[in-house]
Amino acid sequence: MNRRTTKLIREGEFVSEVEVELSDSPEGWGPYLSLADATRLDEARAALRRRDLVTASQFGPVYRLTPVKVSA
Repeated sequence: MNRRTTKLIREGEFVSEVEVELSDSPEGWGPYLSLADATRLDEARAALRRRDLVTASQFGPVYRLTPVKVSA
């Protein structure tokens, strides 16, 4: 059985949402990613690490994290 899900990849101040397919197999450990999806996650992470947002956005939406300062 396969199901689609979104993985969040964070590098520094950037996050990318990458859709992947998780597979469950009655014979093995699961759920697991296909080699192609694992490679896509690695490529998205490498692009974020290089700050290559154009390439990173090819894998899914890219967001910049903004810290929130709270005064007590």
